[in-house]
Amino acid sequence: MCGIVAGISNKNVLPVLIEGLGRLEYRGYDSAGIAILNDKIQRIRSIGRVASLKNKAKKTKLHGCLGIGHTRWATHGGVTEDNAHPHVSNNQIAVVHNGIIENHEDQCSRLKKIGYKFESETDTEVIAHLIHYYYNKNKKDLLRATHLATKDLVGAYAIAVISVENKDELICARLGCPLIIGQGKSEYFIASDITALLEVTRKIIYLEDEDLARLTTDSLEIFGNNLKKKIRKVHHSKVKLSSMDLGPHDHFMQKEIYEQPRALGDTIEAVIDNNTFDNSLFGNKAKDVFKNIDSILILAAGTSYYAGLTAKYWFESIAQIPTTIEISSEYRYRDSVPNRNQLVITISQSGETLDTIEALKHAKKIGHKKTLAICNVQESAIVRASSLVFYTRAGIEIGVASTKAFTTQLISLFILTVTLAKNKKLIGLKKEKNYLEDLRSLVGGIQSALNLEPQIKQWAKHFSNKEHALFLGRGIHYPIALEGALKLKEVSYVHAEAYPAGELKHGPLALVDKNMPVVVIAPNDSLLEKVKSNMQEVKARGGILFVFADADSHFLEEKGIKVIRAPRHTGVLSPIIHSIPIQLLAYHVALRKGTDVDKPRNLAKSVTVE
Repeated sequence: MCGIVAGISNKNVLPVLIEGLGRLEYRGYDSAGIAILNDKIQRIRSIGRVASLKNKAKKTKLHGCLGIGHTRWATHGGVTEDNAHPHVSNNQIAVVHNGIIENHEDQCSRLKKIGYKFESETDTEVIAHLIHYYYNKNKKDLLRATHLATKDLVGAYAIAVISVENKDELICARLGCPLIIGQGKSEYFIASDITALLEVTRKIIYLEDEDLARLTTDSLEIFGNNLKKKIRKVHHSKVKLSSMDLGPHDHFMQKEIYEQPRALGDTIEAVIDNNTFDNSLFGNKAKDVFKNIDSILILAAGTSYYAGLTAKYWFESIAQIPTTIEISSEYRYRDSVPNRNQLVITISQSGETLDTIEALKHAKKIGHKKTLAICNVQESAIVRASSLVFYTRAGIEIGVASTKAFTTQLISLFILTVTLAKNKKLIGLKKEKNYLEDLRSLVGGIQSALNLEPQIKQWAKHFSNKEHALFLGRGIHYPIALEGALKLKEVSYVHAEAYPAGELKHGPLALVDKNMPVVVIAPNDSLLEKVKSNMQEVKARGGILFVFADADSHFLEEKGIKVIRAPRHTGVLSPIIHSIPIQLLAYHVALRKGTDVDKPRNLAKSVTVE
C-alpha cells in the first residue's frame, strides 16, 4: 500500500527520498510527495508516478538534510494533490502516514472545535494537527507530542514526523503497519520496507508495535508505549538489488513467472540436501509445537487464501488432519471456538498483511498457542508473532499479481504436510522417498509448463475482446481455478469467476454462451471423467472451452474445445504445475488489452490497511 521514506543526514537527503519512493512503486500508489526541512517546510506533491515528483523537485531545486517522503494509495478522499502526503499543520509540523485511522471523524470534529482548519479529505491530516496541538502544550517536545497524539488514535499507522523548530531530529512511530530504520554513517533513514534503502544501507532495525523512535544524524533512541527506552536488534539485509531489475524481461510479472524454477528450487533445497522431511525445517521448537496437533486452522487473504485451500486437500488426504481455512479479514469478527491442540498457520508473502496480522493476534488472544508462519520476508511482523516459520525463498516479488510467491507457498505447505504425516507415522520410508522424488522432478515440470507460453499467447487473442470468463476445476484443482480467475481479473480487468465444475448445473451454466470463454483445469486424475462430463454441458450451450490438460489426458481438440497439454500428470504436485499456465494466460491477455501489468489499477502489493 502506501510507502514511506524519510531521512536525516549531514548531506542532502532528497536523492535518497526520490530513489526510495521509486523503489516502493511496486506497492501500488496514486500520488506522491516530499517535505524537506530548512528554515521552513518545503513541500512538493504530485498525482501519478514518482517521475512526476522528481521533475518537480528539480524545478524547485529542493535541497535539505532532513525530509520525509510518501507514495499514497487512496483510502480517505480522492486522488488529488490536496490529499497527497505529506500533510502539514500550521506550517510547523509535517507528517507522512501509512495505515487507516478509524476514529478520524471524531478527532476531526474535536480539532475543528479547537480551531484547526482542514485542507484535505484524509484521515492523516488529523495526525498532523494532533501532534501540533500536543507539541505546543508540551514545550515543543516532538517525541512526547507524537506519543500523546498516537494515544488518541484508533486504527493502524506508521508515521514519520518533522518540525520546523526541531531541525536536528526525525520522529517515527508504528502500530500495525511496517516501519524499519536503516543505519548509515552519520545518517539514519526510515522506510516501509528494505527495498527503499538498499542503495544507502543494509543495517536494518525492525520496529515493533507501539514503538516510537527519535533519530538524529549520530544517534537513535527507541521507546516503548510508556516512553521507556527499548533495544532492538540490528539486522544485515541480504536482499539483492538485482532482484529489483527487469533484466531482459518486459515486465516484473513476466520476470517473476520465469523465476519460478529457481524460486521453487531454493525453497525445497533444504529438504533435498537433507534427503528427508524433518521438523527442524520449521524451527527449533517445531517438535514441541507439532506434538498432539489434532487439527489445522489456516488464516490468509487473496492469493495466499487459495494456497491454503489447496493445502487443505493435502493436509486431510496425506496427513489426515482436519483442516479449516478462513479469510483473515472475516475470522476475528465472528465467534470461534479455540483449540489448544490446533495448529494455526498464517500465510503471507510480505508478512505484513494487516488482516492476517490481526487475525493471528486474535487467535492468540483467544487461546491458540501453536502458530506457524509461511512467509517470504524475514523478520516481518507475522514471523515475529509466530512460534515457527517456514520461509518461501521466492526473493523479492515486485509485480502486484503474485506468481512465484504463490507457488512457493504451495510447495512450503506440501513440505509441512509430509512432515506432519511422517510425525504421525502415516508414511514410511518408501513413501517419503517417493515424495522426495516428486520434489526433485518439480523444477523440470515447471520449466516444461513455461515452455507452453507460445500456445498460451495464441489463446490470449480469444480473450482480448471479452468482458467475462469462467474457470472450472475439481478437487484439489478447484483452488487453482480460483487463482486463475483472480489473476485474470487483477491484470486484464476481465471479469472472471471460478467454480467447482460440478456446480455448473446449479446456476453458472446460465451464463454460458459463445461470448463467455470457459477455462478448465483438467489433469489426468481420478476426477477427469467427471470433468469431461461437465465440459460437455458447456459445449452443448455453445460455450468455447480452453482446456489445460496433461499429455496423457486423451483430450481431442475439436470445434469449441481448445486444448493445451502440459507434460505428464505430476501426481500430488499437479496444482503447482497447473498454476503456471493460468499465470501466463492472465499476463498475455493483459498485454493484448494494454493494461498496466505490474501496477493494476486500484490494487496494491503489500496490503497494510484493513
